[in-house]
Amino acid sequence: MTLIKSISGIRGTIGGAPTDNLTPVDIVKFASAYGSWILSKGENKTIVIGRDARISGSMVSELIIQTLIGLGLDVVDLGLSTTPTVEMAVPAENAAGGIIVTASHNPKQWNALKLLNEVGEFISAAEGQKILEIAEAGEFHFAPVDQLGKRSSKDYLDYHIEQILALDLVKPELIKKANYKIAVDPVNSVGGIAVPRLLNALGVDDVVIINGEPTGVFAHNPEPLAEHLGEISSTVKSEKCHLGIVIDPDVDRLAFVCDDGEMFGEEYTLVAVADFVLSHKPGATVSNLSSTRALRDITEKVGQSYFASAVGEVNVVEVMKANNAVIGGEGNGGVIVPELHYGRDALVGIALFLTHLAEKGVKISNLRSTYPTYQMSKNKAELTAGTDVDMILEKISEKYKKQPQNTIDGVKIEFDGDWVHLRKSNTEPIIRIYAESASITTAENLTKKILQDIGEIIE
Repeated sequence: MTLIKSISGIRGTIGGAPTDNLTPVDIVKFASAYGSWILSKGENKTIVIGRDARISGSMVSELIIQTLIGLGLDVVDLGLSTTPTVEMAVPAENAAGGIIVTASHNPKQWNALKLLNEVGEFISAAEGQKILEIAEAGEFHFAPVDQLGKRSSKDYLDYHIEQILALDLVKPELIKKANYKIAVDPVNSVGGIAVPRLLNALGVDDVVIINGEPTGVFAHNPEPLAEHLGEISSTVKSEKCHLGIVIDPDVDRLAFVCDDGEMFGEEYTLVAVADFVLSHKPGATVSNLSSTRALRDITEKVGQSYFASAVGEVNVVEVMKANNAVIGGEGNGGVIVPELHYGRDALVGIALFLTHLAEKGVKISNLRSTYPTYQMSKNKAELTAGTDVDMILEKISEKYKKQPQNTIDGVKIEFDGDWVHLRKSNTEPIIRIYAESASITTAENLTKKILQDIGEIIE
């Protein structure tokens, strides 16, 4: 069992003993710390709460809500809600912050508290550290009975969809004219509510839904990777759909299935959306160091600038703001459209992708063939506890010092059109190794070579 306390939130497995798992004791402790931090900032006492459909969601959410009320804070409860919907609701409510109860793509035994600031974005590293310090000190001051907070319930999904449809680049009339038949796998979570409603608003009437009931009992591993998506692949083919849509439990990651049942590729969700945005609105693009080079390729092809960030949504957003990027995100299917909000949002990704596809007037499989084809290999070096990971990364960097490198997050080394990225885990003694090449064999050989290098260093 596991409890991971990081600067962006608290994540853990349900059940077991406190401090080692995400138990009611831990939930109340960290909700108290976040609420106390909010109170220390000023007089705004409104917090927005939303959750995905996982089994423990109601329990975790209720503990958080009642704890915040006990601190004297007012709670706007969105109930079942997507992560991007909560992010948009925070500024719409003029709230002081928000908490999303979701473990994103993790299996059903996991849950988490994702913490937002007053503009609906993930808190900074410094803010996260302060909250962890407050939790560790445990010096909470709860409100007297006459000053307890209040709770109200709202649904912001329609507002979210309305804001998406109001974007200049989203063309519902084009999508409706294309008369798409689309299969959707929301893996038994809030996407089963949100995605069909969005598709109907976009003019898509023929929607085939599998695993649509938001029970939290996930029909398969909820991470939207090819090895977990056999059912929707078969559904797209058997139902003769134009495409399939896959999201994770909190609807911030997006993947597509082509008309022939093949995967469009999670790494290429952002590439396709960026291609569309750049064709109408020139500007910079951003993704993290572990994302496909294809985004850089299509950006530079149209004479625009690409920037890389450290891994993590908050880091991508920081670089996007610094460079006034028109589109950004992560290779895990996370699309960030700053004109809407600075958060990964599968719903706006769907709207822009379908507009792109309708505007091109081609099959999704044909669209995929227009992009650079790279293959990615993912591996890891498992180390013994106490290993000096920073020393290993420094020695790897020194060994390949003649190659172009980026060291803002571990070390990324470029070899002509290929690259390998090494970064340490914050939660376990491992080094994650990602490599990309036009050839899967070359990519795999790159990760194997780095594993060999690491072995030689620690011998």
